[in-house]
Amino acid sequence: MTSDSITTGAAVAERTPTSSSPRIADLVTVAATRLPQAPALIVTADRITITYQQLLGLVDDLAGQLTRAGLMPGDRVGLRTASTAEFVVGLLAASRADLVAVPLDPALPISDQRARSEAVGARVVLTDSVGAGDSAEPSVHWWPIAVSVDSDGGTPSVSLDAGAGLKAEVTAPEGLHPDDAMIMFTGGTTGLPKMVPWTHGNLATSVRAIIAGYRLGPQDATVAVMPLYHGHGLVAALLSSLASGGTVLLPARGRFSAHTFWDDIEAVGATWYTAVPTIHQILLERAGTESSGGKKAALRFIRSCSAPLTPETAQALQDEFSAPALCAFGMTESTHQVCSTGLDHDDNPAETTGLVGRSTGPEIRIAGPDGAPLPAGEVGEVWLRGATVVRGYLGDPKITAANFTDGWLRTGDLGTLSPAGDLSIRGRIKELINRGGEKISPERVEGILATHPNVMEAAVFGVAHRIYGEAVAAALVPRGAAPGPEELTEFCRERLAPYEIPDSFEITAELPHTPKGSLDRRAVAQQFGGQ
Repeated sequence: MTSDSITTGAAVAERTPTSSSPRIADLVTVAATRLPQAPALIVTADRITITYQQLLGLVDDLAGQLTRAGLMPGDRVGLRTASTAEFVVGLLAASRADLVAVPLDPALPISDQRARSEAVGARVVLTDSVGAGDSAEPSVHWWPIAVSVDSDGGTPSVSLDAGAGLKAEVTAPEGLHPDDAMIMFTGGTTGLPKMVPWTHGNLATSVRAIIAGYRLGPQDATVAVMPLYHGHGLVAALLSSLASGGTVLLPARGRFSAHTFWDDIEAVGATWYTAVPTIHQILLERAGTESSGGKKAALRFIRSCSAPLTPETAQALQDEFSAPALCAFGMTESTHQVCSTGLDHDDNPAETTGLVGRSTGPEIRIAGPDGAPLPAGEVGEVWLRGATVVRGYLGDPKITAANFTDGWLRTGDLGTLSPAGDLSIRGRIKELINRGGEKISPERVEGILATHPNVMEAAVFGVAHRIYGEAVAAALVPRGAAPGPEELTEFCRERLAPYEIPDSFEITAELPHTPKGSLDRRAVAQQFGGQ
């Protein structure tokens, strides 16, 4: 693979898959064939069961509706819903119909969702609701979907409102291949989200590796803590569970709630869950006050990913919930999981800072500045290649060339490999802020702040946070009267996702710059963030 391989085979005129890898809908079908009456999903506040047989019925029904509405194999379809039955059925139906699914963060401003939909050339966006602001974006064709379930045990159904019609003229992003199953968005230091293509092979390999590594099967159940539009919740929690015949409880209203978490855990008989350290910390703080108590849950293990887990938090999880805490490392560009500490290994994240275990598939290299591999124990950049590592980014060969070298993904993370092959993450090269697993581009937030009429210049940086690991902070040079924090927060709320909004603002007469005139981010962090 070369760095410009992403640019080959531009638009997809006909959908002619060349891979023998199963689609994600096929992986779930195999489990459903073995266990048709087993519970696949637990949904709504009433915790109603959808069996595998019922789930397949919903998927086939919606896939047929999508096809009859005019969607063709290879069409890109946005998916903007919370972590609900609508997301699961919509995703699997798109797979069944040979469409390319594009999950969208429903918390993003509608304008951002429109921009992403246009970037992938989506003909339609499936949504669980159409907000009042959607009509202001007529270029997006919203198709509401709804899954109806009966607490009395009736057959669930799915409806599609395709009244908005299809977007007639769309352009596939440069580099899209016939075997691409999904397009995921991931943050970039430029502030523009990068489009990451996941092939059927990428997904099948990743899902099977997670199942094998954690020995998941029909005896297992989990609660979907992480949002399903991210690889963490999508691949690790949802798809790996369904492909192994397990059960997934989708929290009421489609999002994590610390108030109902342990009731959900007990209701589904969860044997494991996966989350970011922020959520683990929240659960630990509430453990002593919860009436049900996490200790009643027979958890086999607790998985942590998407942000560094401190040894102290890992030990507290193990002590409080009587289950091993396993640390994993993953990236969107590696179809989520790269490596994990194991159920049977001696590696213990409670003993070693940054330990994320051994590879679950990809080849890992610790590279020096010249790209040459470094000896065990030396700190260098983490490089990856293998069956789950994507070929590059869609529509941007320059960014692909900057991040891929001869088939290797240069992650921007610093790490070491032990002689036994255990990876430890030591930091990162790139400037992204990691707020509880959400990767935030400082440049994007700075660009928004700079549009405020009373802001001359802005610098955004991460500061240590006890719960989130990092919080977003901003230092501003005012133009005229300095705006107050409430005004700035409200200004950002209309233009940024909630997690992107700075938690604090500091007014300053000037910001530090490098000799070349660019913002000196290290000096900014030291001066205003105490780093």
